[in-house]
Amino acid sequence: MFALIFTSCQEEFEELPNSQDQTTITASSSTAQLIIQASSNDGSFDNIVDGSSCIAIAFPYTVKVNGMEITITSVEDLRLIEVIFDELDDDDDILELVFPIHVTLSDFSEVTINGINGLRELAEECVEGGDDDDIECIDFVYPLNFSTFDSDNNQSGSILIESDRDMRRFFHDLGENDLVSLDFPVRLKLYDGTEVSVSSHAELAAAITSAKNTCDEDDDDDYNDDDFNEEYLNDYLTDCPFMIREVKSNAQDQTDQYVEYVMGFEANGVVKVFDRQGNTYNGTWNSRVGEERVFLNLSFETLVDFSLEWAVYEVGEGKLKLFVGDENKIIMRRFCDFQVDATERLQAIVQTCSWEIAKIKVNGESLDRFLAYDFKFLSNNVLTLSNGEMVSEGTWEVKLNGDGFLVLVISIAAEQDISLEWPIEDVTNERLKFELPETGTELVIEQKC
Repeated sequence: MFALIFTSCQEEFEELPNSQDQTTITASSSTAQLIIQASSNDGSFDNIVDGSSCIAIAFPYTVKVNGMEITITSVEDLRLIEVIFDELDDDDDILELVFPIHVTLSDFSEVTINGINGLRELAEECVEGGDDDDIECIDFVYPLNFSTFDSDNNQSGSILIESDRDMRRFFHDLGENDLVSLDFPVRLKLYDGTEVSVSSHAELAAAITSAKNTCDEDDDDDYNDDDFNEEYLNDYLTDCPFMIREVKSNAQDQTDQYVEYVMGFEANGVVKVFDRQGNTYNGTWNSRVGEERVFLNLSFETLVDFSLEWAVYEVGEGKLKLFVGDENKIIMRRFCDFQVDATERLQAIVQTCSWEIAKIKVNGESLDRFLAYDFKFLSNNVLTLSNGEMVSEGTWEVKLNGDGFLVLVISIAAEQDISLEWPIEDVTNERLKFELPETGTELVIEQKC
């Protein structure tokens, strides 16, 4: 069609400029290859499903996530899969695709896949880790125009390009030695949203080349690494403390030992861990960028289970996941309300809800009559003890005793047996334990909301 349109009009077009002016390129030139790479289809957005950055599954399709059937109709629906996967940290997540599916390749060609083996074969052909040919850190701003030239060096047509798909199809239909020229100026958008304008093929090639490695293309099947850079990680770490939820050290589950410990990162490279008894352990931290991810180095004199260089796996939405191989991991959640001062921290905890007496002994004697009684630690240091029918009132205080230990002081005139200074033994948000081992005195209370 273009031949018919322009054959009668060739005298209206200028002769092909001298090649030294760089106003034209061949379809096989290095500049053309950069254009092709920058307009390739990016399939990394659905890696959680297909495990390949070179292909994208066409919407809609159906998946089964941990037995739940979900129809995926948009990129936003993919987020739901990760939410289900993240609901529990220690379960085995299973995703099954319902075949057949239609996939789009990097050159925008489309194929139908009828089973998991066909999908795996395509995924295995993909080069992951950012070493593939596509360039994702810079994009063309459409529309733009190409001029084509015939064998006599006359301009033979003008092609309007409105998308990456149009661009790839345009170059696909060209011969290796066909001559084309972009109509400049051409605008491009960088990964951070800023735009640049180029006025020649040389400037275009330079812009694409310089932008190639300026962003994380996320070209891996590790969909759940939640894109971030070192600066973001450092800001995230120092913004709020983190409560430890799960620990595995040398393939051994150490969660019971460390659960609800709190880790706080300071901008000066100091990291502090606060245990459940109010003790503080000081260490150091720093981060670095590796080939495929950011690493966090922790160093403590006493907490050897934490003193490793950790691969940072997930950052954001209140989570932080650290791994060293398959045998070491720490999973933490943000705890912005954490009180660094142990006295203030215990004061804040006891005033949350009421607390049921689960165990009580004084001087070796069990006081079972208090079981299932509830404490309420009210403001202005008012304390009530109730079994639903009878209520006794007194006072409470959290302080350091003469030996420097954190204690909960209970004073109820009608209940002298429990009016004591109770030294804290163990603290979680749901359970408090106080104990004087040498006298056989112990109190365990559990949160009741």
